[in-house]
Amino acid sequence: MGLRGLLCVSLVSLLTLQALPAQASPQRPKSSEKRQAVDTTVDGVVIRSLKVHCKVTSRFAHTVITSQVVNSADQPKEVAFDVEIPKTAFISDFAITANGKAFIGDIKEKAVAWKQYRKAAVSGENAGLVRASGRTMEQFTIHLTIGPRSKAMFRLTYEDVLKRKLMQYDIDIKVKPKQLVHHFEIDVDIFEPQGIRKLDVQTSFLPKELATQLIKKSFSGKEGHVLFRPTVGQQQSCSTCSSTLLNGEFKVTYDVNRDQICDLLVANNYFAHFFAPQNLTSLNKNLVFVIDISNSMEGQKVKQTKEALLKILEDIRPGDYFDLVLFGSQVQSWRGSLVPASAANLQAAQDFVRRFSLAGSTNLNGGLLLGIEILNKGQRGISELSNHAPILIMLTDGEPTEGVTDRTQILKNIRNAIGGKFPLYNLGFGQDVDFSFLEVMSMENNGRAQRIYEDHDASQQLQGFYNQVATPLLVDVELQYPKDTVSELTQHSHKQYYEGSEIVVAGRIADQKLSSFKADVRAHADGREFKTTCLVDEEEMKKLLRERGHMLENHVERLWAYLTIQELLAKRMKLEGEEKAKLLAKALQMSLAYQFVTPLTSMTMRGLVDEDGLEPVIDKPTEGMISSMLGPKRTFVLPAWQQPSPTRPTVPEKIITSVDTDPHFIIHVPQKEDALCFNINEEPGVVLNLVQDPNTGFSVNAQLIGDKARSPGQHEGTYFGRLGIANPVTDFQLEVTPQNITLNPGSHGPVFSWRDQASLRQDGVVMTINRKRNLVVSVEDGGTFEVVLHRVWKGSAIHQDFLGFYVLDSHRMSARTHGLLGQFFHPFDYKVSDLHPGSDPTKTDATMVVKNQRLTVTRGLQKDYSKDPRHGTEVTCWFIHNNGAGLIDGVHTDYIVPDIF
Repeated sequence: MGLRGLLCVSLVSLLTLQALPAQASPQRPKSSEKRQAVDTTVDGVVIRSLKVHCKVTSRFAHTVITSQVVNSADQPKEVAFDVEIPKTAFISDFAITANGKAFIGDIKEKAVAWKQYRKAAVSGENAGLVRASGRTMEQFTIHLTIGPRSKAMFRLTYEDVLKRKLMQYDIDIKVKPKQLVHHFEIDVDIFEPQGIRKLDVQTSFLPKELATQLIKKSFSGKEGHVLFRPTVGQQQSCSTCSSTLLNGEFKVTYDVNRDQICDLLVANNYFAHFFAPQNLTSLNKNLVFVIDISNSMEGQKVKQTKEALLKILEDIRPGDYFDLVLFGSQVQSWRGSLVPASAANLQAAQDFVRRFSLAGSTNLNGGLLLGIEILNKGQRGISELSNHAPILIMLTDGEPTEGVTDRTQILKNIRNAIGGKFPLYNLGFGQDVDFSFLEVMSMENNGRAQRIYEDHDASQQLQGFYNQVATPLLVDVELQYPKDTVSELTQHSHKQYYEGSEIVVAGRIADQKLSSFKADVRAHADGREFKTTCLVDEEEMKKLLRERGHMLENHVERLWAYLTIQELLAKRMKLEGEEKAKLLAKALQMSLAYQFVTPLTSMTMRGLVDEDGLEPVIDKPTEGMISSMLGPKRTFVLPAWQQPSPTRPTVPEKIITSVDTDPHFIIHVPQKEDALCFNINEEPGVVLNLVQDPNTGFSVNAQLIGDKARSPGQHEGTYFGRLGIANPVTDFQLEVTPQNITLNPGSHGPVFSWRDQASLRQDGVVMTINRKRNLVVSVEDGGTFEVVLHRVWKGSAIHQDFLGFYVLDSHRMSARTHGLLGQFFHPFDYKVSDLHPGSDPTKTDATMVVKNQRLTVTRGLQKDYSKDPRHGTEVTCWFIHNNGAGLIDGVHTDYIVPDIF
């Protein structure tokens, strides 16, 4: 039955957990109607919770969906997690937690990921879980069998940049649970430094009275909030029904204040510039429509095209000039030159549209060249038209079959004819059109392509596109930044700026250059030059960082990364050879660095397999993969679902960082297949900060203890005797000592012994104790960590029990994470040279350049005890002397904190 949920996106979306077919919904109740308690179990499966948390910071939307499903039956059940997200979004994380195990997605290069799936490729099946779906969505589905009396938690994270259209940003959510949900929630949190001007919510499935009662919305200054949290009773479609009335659209729309023309955001050496000036006089247009009238347009296509053209002609403003070009086997125009949009001319044009008929093949090249010629002649020959905004819009449903048909030659012809003077917008009608060809042509000529879907609303789709370009305000827009100050800019030159839209530019600011950073905007508006200069208000930036610091810094950088990757992927279509290879390499490097699932990367999930032994693959579909079908269903099974496994949860193989024994820090550097290590020499009782994530407040601190049996004059070894793991977002605290493990010690929480074998979950944290061996802690939207217990044993050189700490996965932690270990969670580089014998002739010294420091390092051995707590495994590393000086940021005493919490 459909257990459907939802997803917060910038376009329509849908989430599903499935078990049985849904019942038809009876008539909806009135808001005052009293409801009876009902059983929310469907075929033994209950949705315990279904939550969508969407945080928008300066147009950058970070969305996390979590859903917990419980199998209350005495036999295994199959459920499906089914989600639709925008084609423009990048998945950045997916995880399943079940039976105390965390299955976490691992993003890698697509070619590497798919080597594991040759069996599927050979059989002609696609092992991926994502398919294009409908007009603007991608559908992701995973089927999972869960054991009797057990539960599973799904968590999906994706990121997107909201695009302003027609004076607003849209967050459209398709709600369709098909089952009552114990804890159902949509939570949209918006932070816009300019201030929020309006915030609205509409639904298609709630009566207005009930919507007003159940949906809480508020906005003030920079912050806006929407919360929809219906109880089970409020979800019922009638007072005695077990079916849900949550079935339809949930739309959040907002816009920001435009009082100031400058909207410049700077954080952590990245900037985002949002340009959408208001109160400008709209420009008159020189507009030419080039329409395909080949025989393939027969039926509904030509009927809907005519309907749209007739409506658009009604909306053309006095002062505009226009013409129409038709192409089949032959090419013809209505007037052959630009004519004013007088009442008589508009009526004559509408008569022409009503009368034209289809004829022959598709001379696309000829039709476009005639449209370009008409625009060029008008711009050159009539002086009053030179200050108008020229626009060329072409509609076709097929491929070039008449006249010039070679695509490379057509691209060259159109590029040379336009000469960069105006934008070309291509509309591809239906599925038979070569949309990639249209995209390249538009991109080369400062425009964009849009697909028009064959449906009952095709006419409205055409009109909707025209409305977006109907009111040009500026032409030849250039956003300029000091060349010695910025680098890696996204697109900052636009032929035209339209009312209701927004231009967004992002880039990097060089170190120590913030004081000289500025943005100059140059454009032409209604026959005059438009100029403005934007400077960074450093005090305002500091204030914003105090208000939203962790999220602001992270989101500005990721907004830049998102836009850069999108632009690189778009440019690849028009490049060849070495130039294309370099561009793709850059896009791949950034996709991996920022952990985005893009067309160049895939996400795999180790530990889950289907009936063919294949693991899940999460891919980004390409534009050509337009289908609402997902192909053969693949059901994945948890290993040994019948009994929770006593071993530690599934985690990535590579340990990123660790600290153990005296205390020796080991930093694994996978890209160099090497490791760095250092010691921290401090007194017993000192507490060191190992991990600190300012975005969430999550921290790990450790207290040193001494060796009980130190001989006089012997160096006092110190070890970790007490660890504190805290997640203040959920008030979670965990104190670990060699004797006990205490949950929330401040509120007298439960105490576990190392002799226990236990697994429990609290507020998004999964904790597993493996008897007398280790403790694994997995934090939702955080990391996965292992604490190793070292027991004193006969013959041991150490005479006191102590702890080791290992980071198993940290990719979900923010870029601002710090601490003695946390600062190494993100890629860094170093170079080693000048290898030579050291003061100890059995060891090699070398010169290392790291973080702009030149250090003398020594080749040595340390031990990793994560797999063998008694004997350990030797790790070869470069040892950094003097408490890691030069490798760690600052000095080691900077990391001393008062207590473990």
